Amino acid sequence: EWLPNYRVKEWLISDIISGLSTGLVATLQGLAYALLVAVPVGYGLYSAFFPILTYFFLGTSRHISVGPFPVVSLMVGSVVLSMAPDENFLIEGSNATGINGTGALIDTESRDAERVLIASTLTFLVGILQVIFGVLQIGFIVRYLADPLVGGFTTAAAFQVLVSQLKIVLNVSTKNYNGVLSIIYTLVETFEKIGTTNIADLIAGLLTIFVCMVVKEINDRFKHKIPIPIPIEVIVTIVATGISYAADLEKKYNAGIVKSIPRGFLPPAPPNVSLFSQMIAASFSIAIVAYAIAVSVGKVYATKYDYAIDGNQEFIAFGLSNIFSGAFSCFVATTALSRTAVQESTGGKTQVAGIISAGIVLISIVALGKLLEPLQKSVLAAVVIANLKGMFMQVFDVPRLWRQNKVDAMIWVFTCIASIILGLDLGLLAGLLFGLLTVVLRVIEPEGVKILKFSSPIFYANIDGLKSSLKSTVGFDAVKVYNKRLKALRKIQKLIKKGKLKATKNGIISEPGINNEAFETDEEPEDNQDLQVPTKEVEIQVDWNSELPVKVNIPKVPIHSLILDFGAVTFLDIVAVRSIKTIIKEFERIDVRVYFASYQDNLISQLERGAFFDDTVRKDIFFLTVHDAVLYIRNQMTYSDNQDPIFEKVRISICKDLLHSVAFKAFKGPSLEKWSYNVLLSFHHNSFPSNHYYSIMNK
Repeated sequence: EWLPNYRVKEWLISDIISGLSTGLVATLQGLAYALLVAVPVGYGLYSAFFPILTYFFLGTSRHISVGPFPVVSLMVGSVVLSMAPDENFLIEGSNATGINGTGALIDTESRDAERVLIASTLTFLVGILQVIFGVLQIGFIVRYLADPLVGGFTTAAAFQVLVSQLKIVLNVSTKNYNGVLSIIYTLVETFEKIGTTNIADLIAGLLTIFVCMVVKEINDRFKHKIPIPIPIEVIVTIVATGISYAADLEKKYNAGIVKSIPRGFLPPAPPNVSLFSQMIAASFSIAIVAYAIAVSVGKVYATKYDYAIDGNQEFIAFGLSNIFSGAFSCFVATTALSRTAVQESTGGKTQVAGIISAGIVLISIVALGKLLEPLQKSVLAAVVIANLKGMFMQVFDVPRLWRQNKVDAMIWVFTCIASIILGLDLGLLAGLLFGLLTVVLRVIEPEGVKILKFSSPIFYANIDGLKSSLKSTVGFDAVKVYNKRLKALRKIQKLIKKGKLKATKNGIISEPGINNEAFETDEEPEDNQDLQVPTKEVEIQVDWNSELPVKVNIPKVPIHSLILDFGAVTFLDIVAVRSIKTIIKEFERIDVRVYFASYQDNLISQLERGAFFDDTVRKDIFFLTVHDAVLYIRNQMTYSDNQDPIFEKVRISICKDLLHSVAFKAFKGPSLEKWSYNVLLSFHHNSFPSNHYYSIMNK
């Protein structure tokens, strides 16, 4: 789509400059992120080269830089270390080429070969899953990774990366822990052996972190004045390599260096299919996380430059890139935020910049790898740590989230803690489940209220379906409930006439001096003659949801209010108007109030033409939103429980006076809007029912 329309004169120079800058950064990050995967650093160069080739043709983002990313690399590394730990390669004899944290000899050549095979096989499987997701059009799955969840997860991943690189900066040998609490075990052992720290590696690492972070801050603050960001990682690496070579740090100070970077390419190799069953669960989470990171970054720049990202095509593009890369001993590719920022800020317009950056990596693979062999590993680890600043800064989002939405802040904190304690894969799953649980808890209906939404016009053909869905939603038939109650009242009246029951103002008693279990009774009466008041002069208070003194099976009515959400109802015919009015009266008879919310503007006029409104069905049961209706219902319930009738009459009188005053102000000039707003605020603070707001505004 974009290549035939490529503007050579306008874009080519910018893409070349961007590609050169990005390629240098990609080379160094490829070497550094290989440490996270626990494979020889040279394979990081392959992972920074091959994925770009396929994404250039298949991807829909013009600006992302495809390649390794710390979080995804660490997730791959956790699988690699769990399936190929040092303990599997312990040997005895003079042919051993390395020593693990316990002092036992290990065959590092066999171990590294096995780890490379596992990483490439995992990459191949991740690619297959991503292609399947793309073909099945389920790019929507990334929607379930909410911003608070991703923020907490990536911050935890940054902490995991920091701990994993800390031992490399210190050059301290530890066991390779994996699984629950692995980060804690790694920290404990690292500090137990901190006395064995290599000072040369520590100084080089700390200087690298300091210089990189300072220069990156300068790049951020003066990005409008600096045409091209200073490639500090490249500069530091060149200087560190020169110092290490000149001072011979490996021999004199036993510094840990890269030692060997293979020149050229390895021939393509098939994956070890027998390992699929052991890594399928991890590959699923890696596939989703890698895709989510790439699409999130891609959408930022797509919005900035006004073009679209196809989520399903991105799944296919990254899937095929990982399948292709997996055949060449690479690990999983996505995009890195810092590398993408370099590509965009240096003028990159299209993926031509990406293909040029791949060319720079190619030169490093073919010709420059040998020159980087004296480089200290602590410098590469320090480059990784310096690039974590952005992810650690996300911690400052938590106070803001807490002020805006406490549940979102809890999701952030829970996901972060779970990912640190349980590991990245289980932590992501726990955070996802916790986030979905909060959604379920937040949509629970208020007690005693049912909310029913209609998503189509209501007319003669579907009115019966509406009635059926209404019955199934509330759990009872209002007409049957009313008839059953009438039957029970007639029986109670007969029992009262026979003297078997006594009626009082607050309830019924079975016989003098004995409380009926089903109803609340009076206190001890002062005058026994009060019990002889004729039944017709007493309003019998019946708790219909309790046990009755007569044998009548009356369905329970667990609600006191019903809200009908008419946001999607575009019109009502005369049959619908009459039926809805009947429904309201049926529910009113059994003490269930019916309210309407989110109605469209033309709905009121249709109801008026259908003679919907009268003395019992008034406009004050209509609300602009469901939330307003719920607030009004809660207010009414508080009113009925707490307010004195005399005080209520006084407040109603005040309300009428204020309404008259508003009407008077309407003829006094433009100050009405501000004045009536203050009146509404006074209503709100004095707990006036919210539907009075709309009455005032209408007047």
